[in-house]
Amino acid sequence: MRILKTDIEGVYIIEPHLFEDERGYFFEAFSERKFAELTGIETRFVQDNESRSAKGVVRGLHFQLPPHAQSKLVRVVRGKILDIAVDIRRGSPTFGHYVAVELSEHNHRQLFIPRGFAHGFSTLEGNAIVEYKCDNYYAPESEGAIRWDDPTLAIDWHIAHSEVIVSAKDKANSLFEACEALFDYNTDYYA
Repeated sequence: MRILKTDIEGVYIIEPHLFEDERGYFFEAFSERKFAELTGIETRFVQDNESRSAKGVVRGLHFQLPPHAQSKLVRVVRGKILDIAVDIRRGSPTFGHYVAVELSEHNHRQLFIPRGFAHGFSTLEGNAIVEYKCDNYYAPESEGAIRWDDPTLAIDWHIAHSEVIVSAKDKANSLFEACEALFDYNTDYYA
């Protein structure tokens, strides 16, 4: 696998090495050992999640606070999405900035989102199936969220605003500036 750095420290794009022939293809989607060697991050995934979304769906921006903070490794097995990771670590030089990466069944890319980030995605092709690994279990009491259309973040979801489909729960999320419980850049959330 190949690890690509993004504009925000700790957020990585993973590109697998495909072995293709007349039968199809094979690739190793993830190796804990290789990932640690290439990034210096040691994490163990404990939960796999999957979602299917129609074209125009926006999910997010979600996160879990300590002690249940999560890293996520996101990939698409069908369709295409724009995956978003927002730095919500107060004191970070990239606080409030985001990384946007297109993930699809064709490019086989994955996005690693570390603890201290909010996550969301928009579906660019209908019936996209998204799988993501988490390194901590879901804990509803630690759940946090930011509005997908927050004016401070000004995320370009690559979908016309009038065509966006959002859950009632995500429509009620807080604005970024109103979020009091976020992360601290100087705290090691993997310790």
